Amino acid sequence: MHIGIDVGGTNTDAVLMDGAQTLAGVKHSTTPDVTDGIVQAIEDLRAHHPFEGSDIEAVMIGTTHFINALVQASRLAPTAALRLGLPATRALPPLVDWPGELLEAAQARSYLAHGGYEFDGRPISPLDPDELRGIAEDMKAHGIRSVAISAVFSPVNHDLEVRAAEILGEVLGDDVAISLSHEIGRIGILERENATIINAALRELASEIVDGLTAAVRAHGIEAPIFLSQNDGTLMDDEYVRRYPVATFASGPTNSMRGAAATSGLQDCAVIDVGGTTADIGLLVNGFPRETANEVKVAGIRTNFRMPDVLSLGIGGGSIVDTETAEVGPASVGYRLGTEALVFGGSTLTATDIAVAAGRAAVGDPAKVAHLDPAFVARVLARIAERVAEAVDRMRTSPDPIAVVAVGGGSILLPDVLEPFGPVHRPENYAVANAIGASIAQVGGEIDKVYAIAAGARDETIAAVRAEAVDKAIAAGAKPSTVAIIDFDEVPIPYLPGNATRIRAKAVGDLDMGA
Repeated sequence: MHIGIDVGGTNTDAVLMDGAQTLAGVKHSTTPDVTDGIVQAIEDLRAHHPFEGSDIEAVMIGTTHFINALVQASRLAPTAALRLGLPATRALPPLVDWPGELLEAAQARSYLAHGGYEFDGRPISPLDPDELRGIAEDMKAHGIRSVAISAVFSPVNHDLEVRAAEILGEVLGDDVAISLSHEIGRIGILERENATIINAALRELASEIVDGLTAAVRAHGIEAPIFLSQNDGTLMDDEYVRRYPVATFASGPTNSMRGAAATSGLQDCAVIDVGGTTADIGLLVNGFPRETANEVKVAGIRTNFRMPDVLSLGIGGGSIVDTETAEVGPASVGYRLGTEALVFGGSTLTATDIAVAAGRAAVGDPAKVAHLDPAFVARVLARIAERVAEAVDRMRTSPDPIAVVAVGGGSILLPDVLEPFGPVHRPENYAVANAIGASIAQVGGEIDKVYAIAAGARDETIAAVRAEAVDKAIAAGAKPSTVAIIDFDEVPIPYLPGNATRIRAKAVGDLDMGA
């Protein structure tokens, strides 16, 4: 058996799984300290289906810890950004587009040094060890505890980033964490650099959170390995999370979409995940969320790491309803739904109250919403359906018919038929689909580089890239016999010389529990 847990802004969902079978599923209000909510969710699971700690083979968790820390500009380590690229890139230094509040929260400092490559691997300028040692001394003098190193075109050749990390480490010591951009982002210096700086700022928090999650699970006698879900729907172990916390940012919507695929049996469809705070709409392609092709802004910062293409609306079970306009959200009572909503004795009209008044949900005390005008209730629900249908229409890329799957506890707000898409599929255990998605997450490996392909060597280059992606998935813990390439892109870059081509390959496989 294994356990899947997803921490949302309103609820913490947990499921106990035996293979692909759901033995028990529970919801628990997310606590201010989300670790407490995880402890209570596991206790609820045990009450529904007793188990021993030794029965559990693995625990998979999706968490909002890290994205919340960045958005709230809290608990960030003093961070330095070092870019290798001089004399190029001087016009736009590191941190150029960061909000002032985040710069202050991370006590951020930026540095430029010589190094970097052209797209085809030709050096821009040689690395200067003395220059780097001087920079490291300045970092040390200013109390920097985490460093992000990025070099121009390091996804093509990363040896300068590795060497720079060694030189800085000699001065700064082992207590300073170093993040390298070629391990985190894709082609595109500013976005890749930003993602790496965010990762560096969260490194200290990552260790604290992983220790807390581990303690929460171990408190129940569960000694099984713990995995956290990534933005792309695959898993990473606790040590990986300590190094790359930024990879968890979009795990919530991703888990819901993967859970929708597992519970509905549909591999290609639109998924509407309505939680307590937001409704997230995305498309499943071959059972995995479609990734965004655009830059992703996180807390106002441009990045380019793997993120699902998701459109979020401020509509959820905890959303506050305007009694004058019948609009819902974006303000929400969040995890206080159990005390703030009318049906629970509170004083705030929420979307959950509307669902109860319409007979779509049986929670709390229906008598407390009996006074609501049925016409007003119908207006609110019609407005929700209209906004969600419009969002689904914006997400699809063709006019062809598309199946619609609704998951999440808040999906009771949606009608049984969503015009013009037809019936809304609500699979079994839809309310905890996000936790199911976390529990079935696979292990992946991805390669995204620019290659100068020699004449007649295209097939050989592509085969090597695909093999490298497969090897990367196996190294991450995937069972070799289950690994397959699920996504592949080959894009020629005509404005660069040398038959330059950007190639991306993604491989996934089932987690090897024995390993």
